[in-house]
Amino acid sequence: MILCIDVGNTNLKFAVFDGDELKCSWRAATDMKRTSDEYGAHLLEMLAINGIQKENITGGIFSSVVPSLDYTVEHIFSVYLGITPLEIAPGLKTGLKMRADNAKEVGADRVVNNVAALRAYGSEKPMVVVDFGTATTFNILDRDGAFIGGVIAPGIKGSLDSLVSGTAKLPRVEIVAPKSVIATNTVTNMQAGIVFGFAGLVESIVARIKSELKTQDVITIATGGFSETIAKETKCIDIIDKTLTLYGLKYLYYLNTEENK
Repeated sequence: MILCIDVGNTNLKFAVFDGDELKCSWRAATDMKRTSDEYGAHLLEMLAINGIQKENITGGIFSSVVPSLDYTVEHIFSVYLGITPLEIAPGLKTGLKMRADNAKEVGADRVVNNVAALRAYGSEKPMVVVDFGTATTFNILDRDGAFIGGVIAPGIKGSLDSLVSGTAKLPRVEIVAPKSVIATNTVTNMQAGIVFGFAGLVESIVARIKSELKTQDVITIATGGFSETIAKETKCIDIIDKTLTLYGLKYLYYLNTEENK
């Protein structure tokens, strides 16, 4: 079995794979004040809850967009599992062709998502991978499977947090679509603005991407915490895959080791 960890600005996502089988997955809040021992204890507790003995985990890999937590994650692997993990970083074999101006600027999570999308849904069609995370990112892959660029927009939760913290009377609301865009109270007004506003953002950007690619025959894949919420409000998303990053990490682990799936 292997352990995969995706370190994001909002959450750490964990997954245990046995070959191709996803045995379990869970999330923990990203907290700079939390020690590696606290995360390690959390890991052991979650493994026990899911009936997995730590001795059965023989390998690991992680991606991170929070450099200050890299040591913490490495410590979790080494101290609590006795493993030296692979890290998504320059030099790791990915098989992804990069046509961005500076490949080193591309976040590890975006690299993993692109690799996973090609692995799971690759074809001769261009693809757009939209990740609804702390930021909303759009990754564009051409018909040859090369990463040619992307878009970074504000994240849904961060936008709501900014709206609430920057106003005196607006409450924190659940991020769900109201019944109508013509909302009749403060809560549904805010929900309409956030959900339908981001649905419109996605539709507009995907339409512009298709225009620049000079084709409408594009596969659009959505991942991340709010992918289902937004996908329900737009017709431009073809596939929802909330485990895309974790499966990408699993694939890259096996690509860079001699272990067989």
